[in-house]
Amino acid sequence: MIAIDDILISEELFRKKFACELSSCHGACCVEGESGAPLEAEEIDLMKKVLPVAETYMTPEGKKEIASRGVYEIDSDGDFVTPLINKKGACAFVSYDGQVAKCSIERAWAAGKTTFRKPVSCHLYPIRVEKLAYYTALNYHSWDVCKPALALGKKLDVPVFRFLKDPLIRRFGEAWYNKAEETYEAWIKIRKA
Repeated sequence: MIAIDDILISEELFRKKFACELSSCHGACCVEGESGAPLEAEEIDLMKKVLPVAETYMTPEGKKEIASRGVYEIDSDGDFVTPLINKKGACAFVSYDGQVAKCSIERAWAAGKTTFRKPVSCHLYPIRVEKLAYYTALNYHSWDVCKPALALGKKLDVPVFRFLKDPLIRRFGEAWYNKAEETYEAWIKIRKA
């Protein structure tokens, strides 16, 4: 782990190369998994506010799930997460652009209908944020559905943290991201020495 202020980051965020390849994975991270996307407590009100515009992109099953259970649930770890359709698989906020699963909230944002882009945990994926006693840890979440993203990232030579520059700035600020860049450059020099 590497410390940048009070954030601990896994070296995998520097070492692994990553660039989403939606044409290959079809947005599998939105439709597979055992739990919904992690939510920050302050995002729950934002999810409620954006729901009327997000619904225009949602599937009928997703709308039904939200109508019966709300915009969030508490998972087995006690964390706030997005609900899943029929309590397994697809996020209730999923929408489809052809065969590609996308976030209905992000589609509303892209259309200029909301300023809330999507839950920050989704924006940061495949980085997962873990809150520790005195630090916040950023780890790379390895998942087979992202193999095409690893291949494209390697081809383009894009480290995970650089691919996720915008969400990292959104979550931790531009000054912190600039320190991450400086740390990465120093890390590269050390590895070459």
